[in-house]
Amino acid sequence: MPPTPHRCALLVIDMQDDMAPIMHRPDRTVRTIAALGLRARASNVPVITVRQQGCGDVLPELAPLGGDPVVTKSSADAFLDTDLDETLIRLGVTELLVTGFATENCVETTARQALSHGYDLVLVADGHTTSVRSQPTDFVPPDQSIAHHNEIYRHIAFPDRSIRVLPAAEADFMAPPSSQRRVP
Repeated sequence: MPPTPHRCALLVIDMQDDMAPIMHRPDRTVRTIAALGLRARASNVPVITVRQQGCGDVLPELAPLGGDPVVTKSSADAFLDTDLDETLIRLGVTELLVTGFATENCVETTARQALSHGYDLVLVADGHTTSVRSQPTDFVPPDQSIAHHNEIYRHIAFPDRSIRVLPAAEADFMAPPSSQRRVP
């Protein structure tokens, strides 16, 4: 059986109206994801919007275009009790570029589940954000949380998966170099 051809999709998680007031650096993150979405569509890469049930509309700059798949979830895991996996299979997707809100919750949970579901992964280093922090708190500052998760994904190993952390400007929608495939 021949190998499955590489096909990536851009996943935009929980970039919604009700979340924007609690997002760290929402304007910068929205601009980054919107520009990546334009490049993805120009390259015929599917852009899949994931939204949290009950959290308002998708931010206007990131609103799905006609034909873009939309997945509504009720937990941090975009795969749990949704049709995300079926949508990805139908589209022939083998690699996910993950962006969105919130870094240590929905982005992290969905990224790990993508690996468990057999997808290669690109965590877009400047395409995810977390919440602002009220003081006092035991949470690390937002920039530190984002950097921490980027660093985790630079070092995580998962059998038979490619895992990359790239800034949006370096995401080229191409298959990862064979040297970056993880083999048990």
